[in-house]
Amino acid sequence: MSNVYNEARAALSELIEKARLQRGDTVVIGCSTSEIVGSKIGTNSSPETARAVFDALYECAKEQGVYLAVQCCEHLNRAIVTERAAAPFAEVVNVVPQPKAGGSLATMAYASFKEPVVLEEIKADAGLDIGFTMIGMHLKKVAVPLRLENNKIGEATVLAARTRPKFIGGVRAVYDEELL
Repeated sequence: MSNVYNEARAALSELIEKARLQRGDTVVIGCSTSEIVGSKIGTNSSPETARAVFDALYECAKEQGVYLAVQCCEHLNRAIVTERAAAPFAEVVNVVPQPKAGGSLATMAYASFKEPVVLEEIKADAGLDIGFTMIGMHLKKVAVPLRLENNKIGEATVLAARTRPKFIGGVRAVYDEELL
């Protein structure tokens, strides 16, 4: 589990750096612990693996001042577990994730956050998809893929994205290079 912890921490740290995240930004995490342990998504949920991944991600996020938003599995319509401070005005829904209905990482997040809430959706600034969990619906509108050197956690492939503001205007528009 120490390898899983180290790989998860390295992936989030690299994402935060490459996406140029700021304090208060939100990172959505989709995670199949089944894929991490080498099984097909949704077939071998692992609370032990979830603990290692969650601890790594949460410690790194707190150090960098960003929020985690953990996506539940399809059995909870990919709802989001986050801390109330990350989305103070969002409409909260009533469900408590379980390993087989929400997923092991979402269950761990709900049990570990200081003040957990579950939301139907969020618009995150960046994301990590661990094991092909399809996080795109929870990113802001213009997602930009990022290639990470740290692109494996256990046996799972890690995909990453950041977001940027939409370009508006026409041929005379001028854009802020810092927001690209």
